[in-house]
Amino acid sequence: MILKKEKFVLVLACIALALVCFGCKSKKQQQAETKFEIDKSYNRGPLSVHIRVDKSKLSIADTLLLEIETVIRAGFDVNTPKVGMQLADFGIVDWRDFGKTFGDGNSVEHKYQYKLEPFLSGSFELPAFTFDFYDVNNLAENKYQLATEPVKIEVSSLLGEQKGKLTIADIEGVVDMPRNRSFIWLWIGGIILAAAGGAAMWLFFAGGKVKEISRIFKPAHEVAYARLKLLVDENLVEAGRIKEFYERISNILRHYIEDRFNLHAPERTTEEFLDEIKNADVLSPADKEKLAEFLNHCDMVKFAKYEPAAGQIQKTFDLVKEFIEKTKSDEHKVDVTGVSPGGRVDTEAVK
Repeated sequence: MILKKEKFVLVLACIALALVCFGCKSKKQQQAETKFEIDKSYNRGPLSVHIRVDKSKLSIADTLLLEIETVIRAGFDVNTPKVGMQLADFGIVDWRDFGKTFGDGNSVEHKYQYKLEPFLSGSFELPAFTFDFYDVNNLAENKYQLATEPVKIEVSSLLGEQKGKLTIADIEGVVDMPRNRSFIWLWIGGIILAAAGGAAMWLFFAGGKVKEISRIFKPAHEVAYARLKLLVDENLVEAGRIKEFYERISNILRHYIEDRFNLHAPERTTEEFLDEIKNADVLSPADKEKLAEFLNHCDMVKFAKYEPAAGQIQKTFDLVKEFIEKTKSDEHKVDVTGVSPGGRVDTEAVK
């Protein structure tokens, strides 16, 4: 009986491993198929730099893929600039270092990719980057530099070109990701088998012992950004549900303020909250003024049946995102244990 149990566990484990390997292969193929709308090359002496961007126009709810590749001749080395410190209008959502590889003539190739998100709508530029390089055999010499050029990026607003109709422009690449639908059932079956295999192995080797759940914490601004993305995806303005849109975006900002500054904003009326922050040192006078303007505007829509213009709706969204970006801090985190990555980030789940 024990032997049969071991064979069953091994079979499930092998199936799960095979499916994982297949998934990894598909992922690599998808990465290789990434097309870049902008691809610029810069050369100086032994160094070549490639700056690639997947799109020059995107929605404020979309993301941008920036790829930086350096090719340096053998005997030289190059210092890659710190991208995050030079970005003013974009934030880094994720990044990847592909590592160094050898190219033709023993040259060393190094590639990085950065997933960026815009802070506000409008016309912006990815900055010019400066690369320092030098001869490793003669460190006494001065370093050389190669500078790239800025890349212009257009970020469309929440309402796009249909402001007069109060509609939200289609968001490319956020909801519908390109995928091979023919493998959907294979993936579902693989997940089920992998889960069954994992459970069987856990029961077999761990003897039913319960492990302590690891708590997961995320910065307050990341939780707020996730809520904003979900709000945009629901297209409430396009459906004419303006009041509901204002209720949701007001709650997003209130909960962010509570998570970030430990001020009890969600449970209080606008008047009570504004009275509390008068003596709060965590917010500047300008921020307090903007919050008062925002909350009073939301109350007019929610309670006084005020109908905002398209420009006011966009301004409201931009104000919330700008406030979060201005006040974000990695030190103030929220417990998001148990919240699924693709699910709704609701208030009760993350508190």
